[in-house]
Amino acid sequence: MCNMRSMTKTRETVGKLFGVSDNRMPVVEPMAGIYPANDAPVVRMAEDGEREVILSSWGFVLPQKDKAPKRVTNFRDDNLGSPFWRSSFENRRCLVPTTSFAEPKGRSPAIWHWFALGRDRPLFAFAGIWRVFRGAVKKDGPTVDLAVHSFMTTKPNSLVATVHPNRMPVILTTEEEFDTWLNGTVDEARALVRSYPAEQMEIVQYSEKKVDLLEQPG
Repeated sequence: MCNMRSMTKTRETVGKLFGVSDNRMPVVEPMAGIYPANDAPVVRMAEDGEREVILSSWGFVLPQKDKAPKRVTNFRDDNLGSPFWRSSFENRRCLVPTTSFAEPKGRSPAIWHWFALGRDRPLFAFAGIWRVFRGAVKKDGPTVDLAVHSFMTTKPNSLVATVHPNRMPVILTTEEEFDTWLNGTVDEARALVRSYPAEQMEIVQYSEKKVDLLEQPG
């Protein structure tokens, strides 16, 4: 689920909302469509205790015997005991700046339903985790060191459930939530895991297009 999202705000807007100073941010370009393995900005804590933005590849890399490695773009809130996720959740949480995300409905063609917190696509964060993967990202490819991220999902609210009945991303919107996710204890971070209120979201676009073009539904 949720293998397509957007982040259409400017570098300055990202820095302001997430409290990141200009000298701790790379070039951040608005992206109407972000897909697995794309580089996108995430907010994390630097070694000196300050927030920083890095560009990170979307999807933890899962090696598969005799196959190409698989990208795992999100993880379930009821699967935190898995060794694949546990250390990152406990020690390397991050914020994933986002303005909308999409879920498909139907086939041939699929109609992509884009969810946002309003028609003007205000910036928010997915509750993410990050790590540095060392290995091959393609079958028989070279060993690389790659910063990767994924984000948590939970039960859907009534709006998201009309398109995807099983899961939705964990959404964070306030400075208090940002700080708790980045710096809180494991139990404090767990307490942020909930379905975002349906009445504070809307479907802002539905079409075959795989980018959010700020169009009105219909």
